[in-house]
Amino acid sequence: MIKQNLFIGFLTGIAANIAGVILYITMLSNAEIDATLNDAVANGYLGKIIALGAALNFLPFFVFLKKKQNYHARGVLLATVSVAVAVAIFKFF
Repeated sequence: MIKQNLFIGFLTGIAANIAGVILYITMLSNAEIDATLNDAVANGYLGKIIALGAALNFLPFFVFLKKKQNYHARGVLLATVSVAVAVAIFKFF
């Protein structure tokens, strides 16, 4: 049961991160989503966009804590750390 709760929190964290990236691009970019992402990869600022999208993970994290679903919140935290490690690896290699 604990693994299932962690997995649900992890998926929620990844989904919130993707939603944050899409929300950031749609609100602050004049181009389409795919054109903005291609430009970000070409110019090397994709990690910054993903990091800004990760800010949306605060919402499910604190909702899960408020509902006393600690393992879900740990899953969201695990997703945030995983995204941070992936961005660091992408940036340095």
